[in-house]
Amino acid sequence: MDILKRGIGVNFNAHNEAVVNVWAPDATQVSIATGTLVLELKPDLAGYWSLCTALIQPGDVYWFIIDKEQRLADPASLAQPDGVHGGSQAINTAYNWSDSSWENIPLHDYIFYEIHTAAFSHEGTFKGIINRLDHLIALGITAIELMPVASFPGKRNWGYDGVFPFSVQESYGGAAGLQELVNICHQKGLAVVLDVVYNHIGPEGNYLSAFGPYFTDKYKTPWGNAINFDDQGSDGVRNYFIENVLMWFRDFHIDAVRLDAVHAIKDFGALHILEEIRCHTSLLLEKTGRKHYLIAECDLNDPRYITAIGENGLGMDAQWVDEFHHALRVTAGEPARGYYEDFSGIQQLAKSYKDAYVYTGMYSVVREKTFGRKAFGKTNDQFVVFSQNHDQIGNRMLGERTSKLFSFEMCKLMAGAVLFSPFLPLLFMGEEWGETNPFLYFVDHSDPALIMQVRNGRAKEFAAMFDQGKTPDPQDEATFNQSRLNWELIGEHQHACIFRYYQQLIALRKKYFSFTSHEAPGVSILEAQNSLLLERKCADPTQLIWCVLNFSTEQLVLDIPAHLSISTELVNSASSIWHGPGEPSTTGLTGQISVQSESFIAYSAKYV
Repeated sequence: MDILKRGIGVNFNAHNEAVVNVWAPDATQVSIATGTLVLELKPDLAGYWSLCTALIQPGDVYWFIIDKEQRLADPASLAQPDGVHGGSQAINTAYNWSDSSWENIPLHDYIFYEIHTAAFSHEGTFKGIINRLDHLIALGITAIELMPVASFPGKRNWGYDGVFPFSVQESYGGAAGLQELVNICHQKGLAVVLDVVYNHIGPEGNYLSAFGPYFTDKYKTPWGNAINFDDQGSDGVRNYFIENVLMWFRDFHIDAVRLDAVHAIKDFGALHILEEIRCHTSLLLEKTGRKHYLIAECDLNDPRYITAIGENGLGMDAQWVDEFHHALRVTAGEPARGYYEDFSGIQQLAKSYKDAYVYTGMYSVVREKTFGRKAFGKTNDQFVVFSQNHDQIGNRMLGERTSKLFSFEMCKLMAGAVLFSPFLPLLFMGEEWGETNPFLYFVDHSDPALIMQVRNGRAKEFAAMFDQGKTPDPQDEATFNQSRLNWELIGEHQHACIFRYYQQLIALRKKYFSFTSHEAPGVSILEAQNSLLLERKCADPTQLIWCVLNFSTEQLVLDIPAHLSISTELVNSASSIWHGPGEPSTTGLTGQISVQSESFIAYSAKYV
């Protein structure tokens, strides 16, 4: 594999010749067709078929023909102008980049903002995101995270039903539109993270099996047969996904990828596919001098995923931590049903602040087994936390955001809990102004049987957690339209206020906490009061930030710890400037303080 250029699909060399490579190990003949032209490929090593020709040009729509019978789109297609059932379009990914001075920011400075391209703006495109970047910069965001952009069936989709991992959805703006977005983000100082899905391929428009053993019945996943990473004939499959990661980094200048649900990747070979992706990514970094990160979504509480390869790990740089979210939500009043049943509240939130994982070898009622292990020796910037994200909203039956489930005061408290945590914070689009529109699950399939299967599957999924109301129809366009952001809200009174509040929290985080990747915060639990006290260290070893998180509905009177001297109140969510009920009367910053119900306060302090 040449790490510096794409080795599969249709690509163009310096002479503007099309270099064609496709993996079809069981074929006896492979051709490429465009218009009336049909060109035969030659068998190459390890099941690949290849051709170099000047007869295919950028813009041409083409098909592969397998054994003179099957006419199929390119598995490594870069564009599907006529949808997932149409032909592939040859494009040249060369782009006039102007980001040569861009250096990816340190991971500990990432403040993520998750975006669904279609639902984020009125335009529903990468251009629509570009038009709102200044809003994100004003908020204080340092990295946007795009939900998957791989070509999917129909006009609308969450993104996790993509069937062409290399092809950027045409309605979003295609490959060139994504490159433009990344280029402008870098000009404005923003990193770009892309969500990629390597644990399954969507059900409609998935023709990979016609080319080779991309799937195996050796394992089952929630989406059917697993992708074949370790069974017979898996070398070409592994190469396919390694090429995909490298393409995003090399040809699109993506700064980090978020690998969806890696716990559903089934690979029991000696060299795990994630480790191999890490190795090739590291080699690319050496060749280009650029920095890229690999971030995994994983619910196994297994630190091996974020342990260096040299220490017998899989080499991911960081991971999402759903357990922080679950503990936070239950502490705030979320009913402990469904997957929340394992969480009882304040004790587990405190544990997550200290250990990231909640379950580190304890019995899980939901999993019906002892679960997890401690993440010894890991740094805070290896964990991403949030109070909401696409999954935790969209996997609710009615797609309610935090702003619809909790009081205004509790929403501000939860924002403080995330942004003053020692971990990397992630916001979900619209959270910063208290968006009230839901974010529902939506698709646009064409197969009636599949549509019914999705409808029934969603209803069944919600049965354990929600017992009221009718599940919105994922296929109905109205479900998608309800999920679009309402940008007009941001100028309204309370929404404008919470936006300023988020700005303040982020500014304080940047000022005090950007360096603290190794810090272990001090955490004290006031269980009877459903409250936490956090001590966060600063650059000056004698200084710290002391935070009070009162999740109860009662005012809290606290003795200031004897080892602390409090100097300045940095932020108080109950303050009238944040449209709160106002600070309660207090005796000052010595002796005792009073804390309003459902509020977050942070003080600058020093050790006595």
